Order: sequence, then structure tokens, then C-alpha cells
Amino acid sequence: MKQLLSGNEAMALGAYHAGVAVATAYPGTPSTEILENLARRDRIYVEWSTNEKVALEVAMGAAYGGVRALASMKHVGLNVAADPFFAVSTTGIIGGLVVISCDDPGEHSSQGEQDNRHLAKFAKVPMLEPTDSQEAYDLMDWLFKISEEFDTPVLLRSTTRISHCKTVVDVSRERKADLKQPAFIRSPSKYVMVPSNARPRRNVMEDRIIKLRSYVESFPMNEMILGDRKLGIVSSGVAYQYAREVFKNASFLKLVTTYPIPVGLVRRFAKEVERVIVIEELDPYLEEALHQLGIPATGKDFIPIIGELTPEIVEQGAIKAGLLPSPKPVHKSAVSAPQLPARRPQLCAGCPHVGTEYVLRQLCFQNPSSPGPIKKGEVVVTSDIGCYTLGVYPPLSALDTCACMGASIGQAIGLQKAGVPNKVVAVLGDSTFVHSGITGLVDAVYNQGNITVIILDNGTTAMTGHQGHPGTGISARRTKAAVVKLEKLVEGLGVKNVNVVNAFDLKAIESTLKRCLETEGPSVIISRGPCPLNVKAAGKPFKVDADQCTGCYTCLDIGCPAISLSDEKAVIDAGVCLGTACGICAQVCPQEAISEMGK
Repeated sequence: MKQLLSGNEAMALGAYHAGVAVATAYPGTPSTEILENLARRDRIYVEWSTNEKVALEVAMGAAYGGVRALASMKHVGLNVAADPFFAVSTTGIIGGLVVISCDDPGEHSSQGEQDNRHLAKFAKVPMLEPTDSQEAYDLMDWLFKISEEFDTPVLLRSTTRISHCKTVVDVSRERKADLKQPAFIRSPSKYVMVPSNARPRRNVMEDRIIKLRSYVESFPMNEMILGDRKLGIVSSGVAYQYAREVFKNASFLKLVTTYPIPVGLVRRFAKEVERVIVIEELDPYLEEALHQLGIPATGKDFIPIIGELTPEIVEQGAIKAGLLPSPKPVHKSAVSAPQLPARRPQLCAGCPHVGTEYVLRQLCFQNPSSPGPIKKGEVVVTSDIGCYTLGVYPPLSALDTCACMGASIGQAIGLQKAGVPNKVVAVLGDSTFVHSGITGLVDAVYNQGNITVIILDNGTTAMTGHQGHPGTGISARRTKAAVVKLEKLVEGLGVKNVNVVNAFDLKAIESTLKRCLETEGPSVIISRGPCPLNVKAAGKPFKVDADQCTGCYTCLDIGCPAISLSDEKAVIDAGVCLGTACGICAQVCPQEAISEMGK
């Protein structure tokens, strides 16, 4: 049966047909849809875990129990899960364990770009990469078999285009009856990594890689395609598809097993062609592997090391390198296509984060658009990853730092303990707080960090598509689950100054923040309001009284996409405005020119 599937859909279906029993994840683009698709299936346990580390540890435990398990995450999520990732490589497993890392070349939805192929080699874990959705589906069965045969976790590396683009898949399998019964086999020498046990396991890891080097030589999805012998191209993943499109007549070596690489196959290919080049996204991972074999391959001298590849980028690089002729000039029409105006990323109309970030900008920054030494009386605002990070852009301009999940609290403590004279506020979301902000807050309590932490609680994991988390009471299957009450959790950690405010009440936010900044010791403000895209708040839209509007543009300072200008006066798009469910624009208007429609 043929189906049109994205790579993520294909991975999920392939894993299900391969008999995966436990699947875990923390949502993160471009990996999110893998678990979402598995959650629609029966005979499998799925969960949105607290973070990627916990996700892998849960999957690890399931694999110790003899069943097939999967943990999926985006590339930076594997950083969070690195501790158990390296640990399970040492211990091995009983049931199969597949770890999916979806890299994000070009940083479409990430704070950084990294090439996770290096982590497979670092952890001594076999890694495979699909080049399309068909291979993403087919590989899942192979991955579990390799995992079980070689007593190892296996890394499947995808990238944004593989994960999100759709191709036709021949779905050739069905899920068979579950043959394995969960059972843990006691073996402290295998699973308890005290030094006396870890040392012999290290030898097991090295022996495993030797066996895998032999295994990958005959792996059927690696493919040598001989065309014009003057040029041979080694590639993997989506870069292979781009290379095939650009170099139509060349010879190709498509590598699916990218750690360890099939050395013998690579050497045979190199002998078949006059020149070897490597087309790959991000780092020269394969190119360096070929250099270590003594094969004089090139690639990164004409293929960018930064950003996502496209066929056009590959073609332009090839032309500059003299591998392809320059195209003949094409006569362009005198009429050029209209260009859409640029628009910076911004928070949605009715977003509950707007009010808090507006107050932060008003109270904490004297000149937010002017970088340089912070002034006396200003407040440093450290942030985390989430929708609220868009508050760094004008007109809100409310944030000073953003590194990774959970870092805002630790950074705030560090700034305060370093003796920076300014007050410090840490900002993070509800999902991020549960993910990795709790330990930072524990540190603030234990070491008496004189900081204020603002948890922007919109009741969902919004930026990745409104998944549940422990604070929402919504499971991965969208059913009701137990709810972790953030204010009770914060109080339980030892914070005495805990405040819950309405995210749309600017006066309450301002007065609470002022009071917290004047209080010694750690304080927490939970600014609570629903995400308008997750729970459509009912409210009559607002309008602007043109006679009262003086064109002061104060309402534009909140950055609401529902507000624009017409004849130098503010106007509100009633089709976008959430009106009485939000009301922030009416609160900031000094002329009281904004009111509910019908009044």
C-alpha cells in the first residue's frame, strides 16, 4: 500500500510496525510529529516526558525490560539527554532502543545549529540516516534489529527537510502480535556502572564497533550508483537528493550507515572514479572520514559549512568549483515579481506574554534599543527558549539573554552572585520551567539568590504546537492526566515569596514586580493566561475612536499584530483582535480611545 508521508510520519509508522512498545519524547521542531503520530496508535505506551533526559531514561528502562523502545528529540534535546545517551551505550540493552535526533540546519526553530553526527562517534553508538520517507520507514525495522543484535542503542539522525517533506512510501509491513513479554534480567555487572563494572564494559563497546564495521559493509541500503566515472559523489541524508538533482550524470555512493561508515565500500567506490567529492550539510563529517582513509576528497571548499543546503546552493557551489558549466544568461522580464514586505517575528494577538514583557520593558529598560553598558536602576532580564523569546524584538525589546532551556534562572543567579549591581529578573515558560527550570530555582533557594523569576504560564507548550506537559494535565494522547500545580511546586521548593497574577492585568503585574524587586531573597511571579491559539478565549473585539486618538502610537508599543495605522491613527483589525479576553491595548492607551465594540 502506498502512502504520502513526511519523514516524521514514516518514522512513526515504521517504528510502530517494527513493534515498538514504549515511545517517549519532549516536543521540539523538527521532531515533534514523531510522537504525535505514535500517540494515535494502540498497543503502545507514549508520553511527553518532562525533558529529553527523562525521555531517554524512560525508554532506556523499557529497553532494559526487554521491549522495543524509542526516544525522539530535536538536536539540542540530545544535549540534554547526553548523560543517559552515553550511559546506555556503555550498559547496552535487552530490547531494542532507538534514539531519534532531528537536526535543524539553518536554525529555522532553534537557538543554535549543530551536527549531531559527531555525537554518535563520540558515544560509540551506530548511526543511520534516511534520504527520504521510504528509507525513514524501512530503517526503523533495521534499527531495532541492529540494536538487539549488537546490544546497543542506535541513533537515527534526521534533518528538517527529511522530517517535514513528504514522499510516497510503500508501506510493506504490518504490526505483528507482540511476541516479547516484558522481563528484566538481573545483571549488575551489565547495568550497575561502578568502576569495576564499567571497565570491562568499555572493552565490550570497542568490540561492538569492530563487529559493526564488518556489518555495515553489506548493509543493503548503502548504494553505489555508477554513472560518469570522472566524478564520484559521496553523500547522505537530504544532501544526497540535492546532489542527485544537480549532478545528473555523476557516480554516487549513498551512505545510510554513517557511523561506522563502510570503509571497504568507500574504498571500492573511490577506485571506480577519477575524483571524489562529498556533498553534506553542516560539518565535513564524511569528508574528514574519507581523509582518514587517505582518499583525497573535497567538499567544504565549495559547499557551505553553515546553514541548510538547497539544490540551488549545491549548484552554485559546483559552478564556482568548476564542476559544472556556468548557465547561459536568461533574459529576464522587465516586470519583476512583487516582493512581500519583511515582517519580524512577533507574538500573536491576545498572547498572554505580551503584558508581562511590556511591563518588563517599561520598568527595566531606559533605552532598550541601545546596546552598551547597563545603566544604574535598570534591570537585567535573562530569558529562556519559547514564544516569549520573541519579546527580544522591537517594539517590546524586553530581554537581555537567551541561551538554552532552563538557563535563565542559573544566569540570573550568576549575575547577582558576580556582584552586578542591577536587579535581575529571569523569564521562562511553564513548560520550560518543568523541563529544566526547577533545578535552577532549587539553586536559587539553596544559595539565596536575590533574583525574581517570572514563569509565563500559558497552559501549554505553545511554540512546538501546543503539546501537554506536567503542568497542563494533558497527556500525549490528549487525555486528562494528573496536574502539577506550579505554585505549590514552587512553594514546596522553599520559595516564600510566590505570586500568581493575571497575565492581562498590567497594573497587577507592575505592582507585583516592583514589590518583588524590592524584596530580599528569591521571589517568583506566575503570570497566568491562556494561549489564544490553544484555548480560543471568547471576547468582543476592540475598536479605536478616531476622534479621541491623537496618533501617539503608544498602543503600537505592545507589538500586537491586530493594531496598525491608517491616516496616522491607530486602527484595530476586528478579525484578529481578542478584545475583552485581552484588553492590553486599552490599558496602555493614554487617551482612552480604545474600547469594546458596541460601546
